[in-house]
Amino acid sequence: MNFKSVPPTCDNLVNVIVETPRGSRNKFDFDPDLKIFRLKKVLPTGMVFPFDFGFIPNTRAEDGDPVDALVIMDEQAYPGCLVECRLIGILEAWQKEIDAPKVRNDRLVAVADCSILYADLLDIKDLNKNIVKELENFFIDYNRHEGKKFIPIGWGVAAKGLKKIKQHIVQ
Repeated sequence: MNFKSVPPTCDNLVNVIVETPRGSRNKFDFDPDLKIFRLKKVLPTGMVFPFDFGFIPNTRAEDGDPVDALVIMDEQAYPGCLVECRLIGILEAWQKEIDAPKVRNDRLVAVADCSILYADLLDIKDLNKNIVKELENFFIDYNRHEGKKFIPIGWGVAAKGLKKIKQHIVQ
């Protein structure tokens, strides 16, 4: 698969390539050299991805990977699926690996533009507060199992997420 021709944004929407579907214990990563998805790891028993997780194509964040995005939609997608989304917010966070300096590793939160169930979600404030806290806890636990520390700073609005995308576009 080649995602070089997929723009990060189109009109008022953000393009997200799904790596890991909602409900999966398997964490998949796109390998740009081989142009395939590879199994990166398996989450511990009882831990699954709460929503589809992927990346914004043709971006590179502070951690060296594409900008991360969590996609809220009616049903899970599959690895490699392009989902047109509207941003609703950004979880701003630091990530610290053992013996390495901390780096920003924010997570965008978006809603599939074609979603029926979540069509009314326009801002992160529209999302149930318990789900917002569970998302933070998921990323804290997910990173802890990798030997990393994930430190949430706070939640930002969609415009802040869009600014992050535009700052991290690669040519």
